[in-house]
Amino acid sequence: MFKVGRVTHYYDKIGVAIVELDGTVSVGDKIKFTKDGEDIFEQKVDSIQIEHEKRDTATRGDVVGLKTNEEVKEGTEVFKI
Repeated sequence: MFKVGRVTHYYDKIGVAIVELDGTVSVGDKIKFTKDGEDIFEQKVDSIQIEHEKRDTATRGDVVGLKTNEEVKEGTEVFKI
């Protein structure tokens, strides 16, 4: 398990987290959201968007929108499992 990014914003109406990436994430990857050392939830990446364009993969430095199964707060860390 390694850190791939951090949530910088969450749009609660559409259930999308904005994540600044430190690593690579692809559709189909399993990720875990962790805040202050506590695991919040895990999910599979169903879609990735960069500036409203769908992507299969995003890499370090990209800022992406990820649809989440639950609400996440700013500062939540994202790990690839």
